[in-house]
Amino acid sequence: MTPNAYSLPQTLPVGAGYDPDVEARNAELLEAVDREYSGSATPGLGARLTAVEIESLLLARGDSLEAMLLLASRMRDDGLDRAGRPKTLTFSKKVFLPITNLCRDRCHYCTFVQSPGQLKKQAKPLYMSADQIVAIAAQGAAMGCKEALFTLGDRPEDRWPEAREWLNSRGYESTLHYVRDMAELVRQETGLLPHLNPGVMTAAELAWLRPVAPSMGMMLETTSNDLWAVKGRAHYGSPDKEPSVRLQVLEDAGVAKVPLTTGILVGIGETDRDRAESLLAIRDSHVKHGHIQEVIVQNFRAKPATAMHGAPDLGFVEYLAAVATARLVLGIDVRIQVPPNLADDASHALLVRAGIDDWGGISPLTADHVNPERPWPSIANLAEKTAAAGYALRERLTVYPNYIHEASTWIDPRLLGSITPLVDTQNGLATEKRRPTAQNSGPEADQGPSAPDVRKSAGRTMLGIPATPGTSMHAALRRGDLAPAALSEDDYALLMTAQGDDLDRLAALADNLRRYTVGESISVVVNRNLSSALLSATPRPGNITLGDVQDVVRDAVSLGATELCLQGTVPADQPAALYLDAIRSIREAAPELHIHAYRPADIVDGARRLDLAVEDYLLRLKDSGVDTVPGTGVKLLDEEHRSRVAPEDLYTPEWVSTISAAHRTGFKSTSVMVYGLGETASQRVAHLKALVAIQEQTGGFNELVLMEAQGSEQSLVAGRSRLDEHRAVFAVSRLIIHGSIKHLQVPWTRLDSNAVVEMLRCGANDLGGTLLDGRAVPWAGAEHGRELTGDTIREIERRLLRPVRQRTTSYGTVDGSGSTVRRR
Repeated sequence: MTPNAYSLPQTLPVGAGYDPDVEARNAELLEAVDREYSGSATPGLGARLTAVEIESLLLARGDSLEAMLLLASRMRDDGLDRAGRPKTLTFSKKVFLPITNLCRDRCHYCTFVQSPGQLKKQAKPLYMSADQIVAIAAQGAAMGCKEALFTLGDRPEDRWPEAREWLNSRGYESTLHYVRDMAELVRQETGLLPHLNPGVMTAAELAWLRPVAPSMGMMLETTSNDLWAVKGRAHYGSPDKEPSVRLQVLEDAGVAKVPLTTGILVGIGETDRDRAESLLAIRDSHVKHGHIQEVIVQNFRAKPATAMHGAPDLGFVEYLAAVATARLVLGIDVRIQVPPNLADDASHALLVRAGIDDWGGISPLTADHVNPERPWPSIANLAEKTAAAGYALRERLTVYPNYIHEASTWIDPRLLGSITPLVDTQNGLATEKRRPTAQNSGPEADQGPSAPDVRKSAGRTMLGIPATPGTSMHAALRRGDLAPAALSEDDYALLMTAQGDDLDRLAALADNLRRYTVGESISVVVNRNLSSALLSATPRPGNITLGDVQDVVRDAVSLGATELCLQGTVPADQPAALYLDAIRSIREAAPELHIHAYRPADIVDGARRLDLAVEDYLLRLKDSGVDTVPGTGVKLLDEEHRSRVAPEDLYTPEWVSTISAAHRTGFKSTSVMVYGLGETASQRVAHLKALVAIQEQTGGFNELVLMEAQGSEQSLVAGRSRLDEHRAVFAVSRLIIHGSIKHLQVPWTRLDSNAVVEMLRCGANDLGGTLLDGRAVPWAGAEHGRELTGDTIREIERRLLRPVRQRTTSYGTVDGSGSTVRRR
């Protein structure tokens, strides 16, 4: 990808494309717009700009862009005041349900859409089953989500016989019939409010879907006919991207009184005039019908394995101008939204200055399946960024307050029983006092012709297991279908012993759970390991000094590392402050490097040497520069087991209290389980449930790492292969941590390449660190000689047809690129 400046200071650089003549013209134009806005009796309608004038504003750079940001911010603030939520930006807490990846279109920038053959190679179903949909939605509701976003490709049955066969075999006339039933099922069984994004819909279909969803969405994207009609352009070969077809959907949604989300996609080859005309088309539709509840201004980010993978990302200054121009064109009453995961954290304040008032849907449970390489920001982090820009962040529902206030016009009465309990009566946003709950059926919705009863035809099972189980193992698998994280400890222990077909079904269940929550990307952090057990204040053979540490750090950074992992107990004959001195040395050598340092045992040792309470010592570590801590140094949270198999490890309750204290101090950490030391299935389950309990109290675990004990030959089931032992452990672990600890890591250093791939088919989604040996003191790494190479990564991608993306230690993107791992 072409690099571009997504991390900008509050004061803008001039930016590419600066033209003095355009600047002069825009200065006069903005003064005129400001006068018109300030004196307008109808400020909600936006400025009466022509396409030529809008095109000029889109080219604003330098001083004229600064002036436009000021005006856009003022208009947005006036709109928030008028809406009764001053200085408040919003988001929707949602689950993302990718109903099917099949589509009849061929957009050249899309990674969401796949063919039946690609899905088969990945062992991925053609459509999500009803049980998968409800299980994910129910978990989201338990986590406080209120929106269920239904996303899918346009009319896949028109292109793919496999889709038609799947629908026919379940009694469905079309994908839209299935979507309608699933939307009603989700609302009835979980209380989540459906927001439907099925692509192009006819007037009749919009009216037919309206009783099951309070809002719908379809991006206009662009009115450029060339992008659709000319071979090689972004929308060529995509019947549903013909501009006239999409404009008709905007018109029909207005007539049907559907609160609609739409927007433009900027940077896919359209011209500035195309952007101007697209904004005008949206404005004109809203002026006519009043139904556009929000407009997304989305920036193009190139994705690997697409026809446009080599196209440059949209430059940020250009993007900023598009967002601010949208505010001027659309006025103060239309909500302007940008996706926060498509821009760097450092850019969020500038986007707020451009006049946005909404961040869109964010999920604490599921991935962004359309942009899988770009994880959501945490809601807490986004709230901090929003506060730093001078605004509060509040949750809204999928349908905006003004449409709720006029529900008799905009919302089907059959939905009000689901919406009303979730509304904050003071401002129409989402209440923080209630979570969605299952709904009574209420009045029967008009099913329309050929719309089947979901309970008869939806195929409500992930794995095809009979509803009447034949064995206890089948019963446990069936219960896992319906509520993966709510099985009993006996169920989980039984599943730990699965073999043969049962194990295959268990692995498929776990992998689908992974797929529909954290997504398809496999993540890895580029890091360097360093053993603090080798630290020495003075030079001596076989040890490393602080000078050596700094050499290692600078070398690692030059090789692309973003993390240094430092762990191990400092020798007893070394100074008490050496733990802290090492951190200070690292921070001095590389101020931006993430320091992942010190196990609970190391923390306890360091605190003891300085005669400090653990909590006080943790504050010292934070002040010195530690960012996160490894949650290693424990095998199972069972004191009898520890005293027998690992008496040198930290006392089990002390490990729990130390890692919990680290979380309370603000540190995130890993969590681990070491298996294969003679423990029972019940002990494994109890350990995992204990980690989940800690997570519920502190929220501090970034991931779970499962490690077989070195040299282990033990298995829970006599004669079960080592590979199947691993598969059962990983699959059951994914079920137990579902909705709690998001990421499941494969310790690739302890498994052969085939086993690594298989674990990534059993619910795992992360490879940990690359463990660069580097050129400076390479032997000082705890796992020297086990570097994860680019060739290995490419082989994993090839075998699984899933992308490997580089992440930060905390699972963010690196440099905002969302790119795959740097190949060495």
